Amino acid sequence: MSEVLIKIENLTKSYGNVTPLKNVNLEINKGDIIAVIGPSGTGKSTLLRCVNRLEKPTGGKIFFHNEDITDKNCRLDIVRQKIGMIFQSFNLFANMTVIENIMVAPMELRRMNKQAAYDNAKNLLKSVGLLNKSFNYPNELSGGQQQRIAIVRALAMEPEIILFDEPTSALDPTMIGEVESVIKKVSQTGTTMMIVTHGMDFAKEISNRVLYMDEGGIYEDGTPQQIFDNPKRDKTRQFIKRLKVLELTITSHDFDFLEINTLIEEFAIKNDIAPKMRNALLSLFEELCLQIILPVLDNPKIKILIEYSKADESSTFNIKYNGKKFDINDTTNDIALSIVKGRASNFEYQFVDDNELSNNLKFKVISK
Repeated sequence: MSEVLIKIENLTKSYGNVTPLKNVNLEINKGDIIAVIGPSGTGKSTLLRCVNRLEKPTGGKIFFHNEDITDKNCRLDIVRQKIGMIFQSFNLFANMTVIENIMVAPMELRRMNKQAAYDNAKNLLKSVGLLNKSFNYPNELSGGQQQRIAIVRALAMEPEIILFDEPTSALDPTMIGEVESVIKKVSQTGTTMMIVTHGMDFAKEISNRVLYMDEGGIYEDGTPQQIFDNPKRDKTRQFIKRLKVLELTITSHDFDFLEINTLIEEFAIKNDIAPKMRNALLSLFEELCLQIILPVLDNPKIKILIEYSKADESSTFNIKYNGKKFDINDTTNDIALSIVKGRASNFEYQFVDDNELSNNLKFKVISK
């Protein structure tokens, strides 16, 4: 059974009227390599900063080796020696040489003697291919080299976990690979790691767990294979597959048809959807909703989700509607049904009797 290194219980963090983290619960096992992904503004960096206690949680608790590090009596200076952190900016001391940057914390915090700190720093620099930069100053190095030094500086403290907050986001694309290579090498040492990243290929390759963050917390937690190849939840799937989404709702027979038509057209224009696909979306909406579904509903409630994939320029419709069981194949409007089937494929229909929107229809759009 894996040893739990960090346990987070009901973690909440608010900034005024904004609450990026809401009752987050998470266990981090010793040896885990966790990639944290998700849209901007979903609390990924805030989570890391709370774990390192650079941010004070608004509520909840964080345990490190069963010690509550949110307790006011906790010695954070000691805890942080075991929880390393790598930032987007490199945060090296500009007035110190590279080797001095690496030596200072072990000497001051771990009471390591100067010779031992020097030898350790040289070995670490050699491991990342930067031994020849030992006596340079940070401003003499490239961004990629500075970030590698920042990683080495964290390793010099022999932390039990390292938190990486988008470690390559400030780098020129040509330098990202060299930093990712060092992080991969660190991952092979058994050090526990959490990495906030927008690099999906990197996340999939390096991690044994992936956290997708949305809606104020951990929206989905799984293996890289589960998250990237078969995500279970809608927002995860939309993010991974780079889907653009339009949600529409109809609650009356006399809804504003022109308004919804305009919304579909604006969605198509904004996402550079080809005219043929745009026309298919408009046609499907009109024939399916107006001609087939609406006429059989007394008090209509229809939710339409249109997803467009930029990756393969494909679209899907997911339509949920209330009322008794009604498969569109049972319609008496043969003309409308023929138009719909000429514009769509891969139909999936389900009826869930205990759901308000009990009818669920999903299909792929054909543009022609």
